[in-house]
Formats: sequence, C-alpha cells, structure tokens
Amino acid sequence: MFVDTHAHIMAAEFDDDRDAVIQRAVSVGVARIVAVGYDLATSRAAIDLATRYNGVYATVGIHPCHVAQAGPGDFEAIEELTVDKRVVGVGETGIDLYWDKSTFPLQERAFRWHIELGKKTGLPVIVHDRDAHIEVMTALADAGASEASIVLHCFTGDENMAYEAVAAGYHLGFGGVVTFKKNTIIDVAARLPLDRLLIETDSPYLAPVPYRGKRNEPAHVRHTAEALARVREITVETLGAATSENACRVFQRMS
Repeated sequence: MFVDTHAHIMAAEFDDDRDAVIQRAVSVGVARIVAVGYDLATSRAAIDLATRYNGVYATVGIHPCHVAQAGPGDFEAIEELTVDKRVVGVGETGIDLYWDKSTFPLQERAFRWHIELGKKTGLPVIVHDRDAHIEVMTALADAGASEASIVLHCFTGDENMAYEAVAAGYHLGFGGVVTFKKNTIIDVAARLPLDRLLIETDSPYLAPVPYRGKRNEPAHVRHTAEALARVREITVETLGAATSENACRVFQRMS
C-alpha cells in the first residue's frame, strides 16, 4: 500500500481523464492521495475531489508563487476551509526564490501565517522550498514550527539540512527526483530514519523515470517507492507500509 502525500490532481492537466488517473493509482496499490491546494480556488477544488473520491484528501493554502496574486480575503477564506474534516493539512506554503525574488517579503509573511494556522488548527504544514533552504529553515525556526507538524515536500536539501529537519521533528517528502540518474537526494534518503520519510509525486510535475518529461500522476509513486527501497535495501512492501504509516501519523484526519 502507498500514500501519495502530494499531488495536484485538481490541475487542468487531469480534466480529461481524472477518473482513470485515480483508478490507475488504486490498481497499483495507492490507497490514499493528498490533493494539495496552491491558492483559494484549487484549495476548494481539492476539497471537492475529496468529497467525490474515496481515499482522496485535501490540503488548503496559498503557494509562495501565488501570494502576490492573492485577494484581500483569500487568507481568511483558507482558514475557514480548515474546519472541513476532509482537509488534512495546511499548504502548500513556503518560499520560492527561483522564479521571483522580489516577492520574498510577501512569501515570508504568508509562510509564517500558514505556520501559525497549522499550530492553531493542529494540522500539518506542507512546505515548498526552491532555492531557499536557508530562508525556509530560518523561518521555520523563528516561527516555532516545532509546535506544528512540518512536511518538507519534495526535499532537495543536503544531508546536513536533512538531519537538522529530523532533529526539529519534521518529515521529509521524496518524489520522482530520486529516480533521476544524476541526483544526490537518493543518498540522503538512504540514511534518514525510516519513520521520517514520506513519498509523493507532485503530480502533474516531476515524473519519475521511466516517465520523466511526461505528465506525472499518483500511480507513479510506486517508482519512487521502488528507488527508495533499493537504496535502503528493504522490500518495496516494507517501504510502502512504513511510509503509509508515517503519512497517517502526520495527516491525522486521514486515519
């Protein structure tokens, strides 16, 4: 059994075959999918999918690349959505310095707001980090994020950052990048405590080998699981069971 802890299955890329995508995931052993919102509209859409499909759950939040476009009432509306029992997490939030560094102050304020929302609601916070390792870890520490459950989604940091995250009590999500030929993330994942690992797809992005460059989907999480199992020298069944248990512990409303 697998849990895809990060998928944007509400995205337009799935509008033509969403039913088939979810069925393919089920057919390869994906028991649960976390549909991650990245603005108010997609957060609402994630909840709608969680209503329509068994095994689909939602998170609500405003992605750092969308904070500049957020309306004046969007954050309040996101907070209101957290009362829905189909909502299992807050985010996607965080800091992205790859696309637009000029919005960093807005991103940082929004990130801290999401962390506080996580602490207030008891929901885990899903963290996006692109070219911002120091800024993300600093913001988490300054905001007292150890009081909230933190998931570093699509982890791409080095071993030192990984162990700092583990020491702080965070969980790390690994996706298709671990299947790429030239990556060091797989070596980091090999040495971390198994009880801190989560697996994800980030669908429709970052498809694993052998689908790299194509649309990603939750069924492909198995390829990530297989890569992690090989490097850790355990069976994929053991890896799947452990990461599924971790996911249910982090996303407690999913249990």
